[in-house]
Parts: sequence; C-alpha cells; structure tokens
Amino acid sequence: IQAAFQKYVDNAVSKTINMPNEAKIEDVATVYKEAYKLGLKGLTVYRDGSRQEQVIKVAKSEGGERRKPGTLAPRPRPNITRGKTIKMVTEMGNCYITINEDEYGLFEVFIHLGKSGSSAMAFTEAIGRLISLALRSGVSPQEIIKQLKGIKSSTPTRQDTGEVVFSVPDAIGKALEKYLKGGEQLELLPSKSRSLMFKPILKPGNEKEDSGREQDLCPECGGVLVHQEGCYICMDCGYSKCE
Repeated sequence: IQAAFQKYVDNAVSKTINMPNEAKIEDVATVYKEAYKLGLKGLTVYRDGSRQEQVIKVAKSEGGERRKPGTLAPRPRPNITRGKTIKMVTEMGNCYITINEDEYGLFEVFIHLGKSGSSAMAFTEAIGRLISLALRSGVSPQEIIKQLKGIKSSTPTRQDTGEVVFSVPDAIGKALEKYLKGGEQLELLPSKSRSLMFKPILKPGNEKEDSGREQDLCPECGGVLVHQEGCYICMDCGYSKCE
C-alpha cells in the first residue's frame, strides 16, 4: 500500500512497521531490502518491547482460562414462592410492587402500574423483569436498591407516612428496602388511602392559609413549593421553577 502511494508522490511517504518481540536482525534487513525494491523513500521499523514505554501494549493472559461471556445463568424458579405486595403512590398513580423470595432470599419482583398494554405498565414490567433476573443471578438486593433509590422525576409525591417518593424507580427501590427491613416500616395495601399530597405545616412567617389545592413538591428535596410572582420556589433548598 505504501508503494502505491509513493509512486505518485514526490516527497517521501513514511510508514511504521510493527514487528513482534522475537523479530531478528535478518527480519529487519529483509523489510528494508523489500522497501528498496519497491522504490520507497522512507520507512520505520519498531520491534515490540524495544522501549520501556510504548503506545500499543497487548497484555498476555497469566495462565488459566478466561470466563466466557454468557456463562452465568439465573437459578430456576421453584413452584412455590412466598412474598408480599407493597403499595406505593407515584406521580403516575398507585404502584403495586410484589416481592417474592425462595429459600435463598429475594427471588423475583412483579410491578403493576396503570392499565395492561399501557406504556407505564410496559416499562414497569421491564424493570421488574430485570430486577428478577439480577436477583436470580446472585446480585445483592442492596446494590439494586442503591441504583434505584434517589432517581428523580418532575413530580414527587408523599406517602401516607409522610415519606417522599421522587419517581417510579425510587418507589421500587424504597419498596425493596422496606421489604428487607420488615417490621413496622412495611405497610401492606392499606384499605384507607388518603390524598396523594398533604397540606403543609406552615412555618413561622408564612401564615397564609392553604387554599385547599393539592401541593406541588420540590423535585430536589421533596419540600413544598410555594407560588410567588409566577414562580414555584422551595423554601427548603432554594429550587425554583417559573411558568
């Protein structure tokens, strides 16, 4: 290829030939003789390992076989599993998260949000399948919770307990955490559901009575947004959004 370019170029065309570490003097001589026959005006030869530092390094395997991709398989599903369903209120509606376990621990997660065939149901089903696959493949539930908790959307919501849920993924992560902690923190499908939002407790200096309208919550910290001069402002963290 270099000879083909050199044929139509007056100046010298140079190319570096990379040779293996075991290359001998005779091999280098052969390269230069062949370049001369082809009419080349410039040529560089580099033998691998001839310098302490080099641009291209090819690491050699240090014994043993590499694990082939795709060899990890999830453990099979038993005929009977046990679990619970947790209801979480999100900006997209009530989200029902069913968490099942087998004798080894958490095993699978089913998530129901919205009507069957809807976009919301599709993406929550996908999240549930991926979580289930990870759990059955040995991924720690705590690592899954760490990835889901804290993901924020534009409209956070408050639960009956006062807890703030920032998004559907955040709700799923917090439901998994509640299931693992158990005890009083786990509230299963409460029969009486209050409003998605709650009336805020007015702080000193803010004696205006609430108008009865459902409150908007700050997407950053979950605090109540106050409407002032066409903008929504969070008095807790300083977040603002103007219409």
